[in-house]
Amino acid sequence: MLKLLFIGDIVGKPGREIAEERVQRLRRELGIDFVVANGENAAAGSGITGSIARSLLEAGVDAITLGDHVWDQRGWENEIGELDRVCRPANLPASCPGWDHVLIESRGFKVAVFTVLGRTYMNLKAECPFLCADRMVERLKGQADAILCEVHAEATSEKQALGWHLDGRVTAVLGTHTHVPTADACVLPKGTAFLCDVGMTGPYASVLGREVAPVVSRFMDGMPRRFEVATGDVRLSAALVEIDPSMARATRCELVTVRP
Repeated sequence: MLKLLFIGDIVGKPGREIAEERVQRLRRELGIDFVVANGENAAAGSGITGSIARSLLEAGVDAITLGDHVWDQRGWENEIGELDRVCRPANLPASCPGWDHVLIESRGFKVAVFTVLGRTYMNLKAECPFLCADRMVERLKGQADAILCEVHAEATSEKQALGWHLDGRVTAVLGTHTHVPTADACVLPKGTAFLCDVGMTGPYASVLGREVAPVVSRFMDGMPRRFEVATGDVRLSAALVEIDPSMARATRCELVTVRP
C-alpha cells in the first residue's frame, strides 16, 4: 500500500512551525509516500508568500494547495508561477496566474493533485466546482495513476455532494476551509477516500486560528477589529489515505491529529 498524508489549512507561524517540525518524522513513523498541505493561511493567517512556500517544500511537503485566500499577500501573483509544486484552485478564471494542478511521484506511482473552490457562502469568483472537477479528471487521468481532489468549501453538503459525484473516478476527495476537523472519514463504495474537512494545522485555543477576544467582541457589537493569529494548543491536523496501487483506489481514510 501507498500512503498519502494531506495536511489541513496551515495557519500562521504556529501552523508553519509544527508542520515543518513534524513532516519528516511523520514520513518515517507512518511510512508516508506523499505529503500534500493546504498553505492558503500560512502567512500571518491569510495567504502565502514565496519564501514560506519554499520553506514548507524544503521541510518535506511534496505539494502545496491554496484556497480562497490565494491572492491575499501582495506580490504573490508574481511568484506563484515560479513554483511548480504549488497550485491555485483550478476553477478560478483561466486568466489567473499559477498552476491548476500538481503532479507528484513516489516509488514510480504518480498522483495528480488539484483543488476546486465551493460556491456556497464563498465570495471568490469561481466556475462550478462539479464541472471543473469533471474536466480536470478527464485531463489528468492519462497523466497520473491516482487523482486527489481537494474541495475548499464552506458547506458540508457541497463537499459531500462532490465526494459522491467523483466516487470511483478519483482516489480521494478531501475537504478544507472551515478549520474544524469532521468525524466522517471514510472510503466511499467505489473506492474514493472522503473527509468533509481535514481541519486546521495551527492554534486550537482560538476561533478558527485567531485570538478569541476580538472575534467574540466582533460578534457582539459588529465593530471592526484586527484578528491576530492565536498561539495556544497548536496541533497538526491531517488526513491519512492508504492507496492500493494496483487499482488506484483508497483502502483506508482516517483523521490524524498531532500535538507537540
